[in-house]
Amino acid sequence: MFKSPLSKIFVILMVVLLILSTFVGCQSKTSSQSKKIKIGFSLPTLREERYQRDRDYFVKRATELGAEVLVQAANNDENLQKSQVENLITQGINVLVLDPQNAESAAVLVEAAHKAGIKVISYDRLIKNADVDVYISFDNVRVGEMQGKFLTEKVPKGNYFIFAGAPTDNNATLFKQGAMKYIQPLVDKGDIKILYDQAIKDWQPEEALRLAENALTANKNNVQAILAPNDGTAGGIIQALEAQKLAGKVVVTGQDAELAAIKRIVAGKQSMTVFKDVRKLAQKAAEIAVAMAQGQDISKDINGKVNNNKMDVPSILLDPVVITKDNIDKELIESGWFTKEQVYGN
Repeated sequence: MFKSPLSKIFVILMVVLLILSTFVGCQSKTSSQSKKIKIGFSLPTLREERYQRDRDYFVKRATELGAEVLVQAANNDENLQKSQVENLITQGINVLVLDPQNAESAAVLVEAAHKAGIKVISYDRLIKNADVDVYISFDNVRVGEMQGKFLTEKVPKGNYFIFAGAPTDNNATLFKQGAMKYIQPLVDKGDIKILYDQAIKDWQPEEALRLAENALTANKNNVQAILAPNDGTAGGIIQALEAQKLAGKVVVTGQDAELAAIKRIVAGKQSMTVFKDVRKLAQKAAEIAVAMAQGQDISKDINGKVNNNKMDVPSILLDPVVITKDNIDKELIESGWFTKEQVYGN
């Protein structure tokens, strides 16, 4: 068959080279396929209890799915968040999950990620004026509606203080928008008087305390209901009420179901909170991030659209729950959010 020993050797060498190249190609393909997914998770802060839970449940679920998570927290500093995200991009992440400190300025971070071929999930807070790939949060207008409905049912007539969250946070706008759906009609009717209306910089409890003290002084303590945008600010507001011996006499809202707030509800100092089970939010976000990194279709998970002034962002919106003294056991203890000892212990 072979004309000479040399040609026979040549054919054998070619076969060996073909086998080796096939083996190396398979190894390279396997190595590429098994390369670990890397997710960047940028949070505005870890000072609040709820964000610690976001981090822990997100990392746990993503790790279960085989991904690595790089977590950064910006201490409520948009410039720090910018540098942190830029650093995440240089580390070769596949997906950026971004909870923006500043909803407006975060648009440049989306653009930078996209230039690097990285998809972006707007987490919890909506990033404005950007081509966000997907938004995952709770229905934040609904959260505000729950607060406003509760207040107006408890105090259909009287004097109100209206506090909003950070002006840089789009969620704060949505919460207030939802609450005012219930409050404004009674204002127009003349049943409710808004004596004070103020946003709270960076959601800081200390700022809430200061503003509440000013509002109480200016209005000679004549207030019956206070819209507090979240539990942290509610804590500052209630501290101001306690100093005037008004804690428990004024209806105060909240949000996030933080342990300190639940204890205040049990003690009768805070009237309600809105429970957004961030276990579900974080776990879902981790699943979506991994799916996007793998190039999977996530359209089946989309259940809404939210406009961010540039586009209708495909959204995954979860349902919140009102918490009062009456359903703490059912919603928070039985679900494992808190233990009975945490809530009722000393």
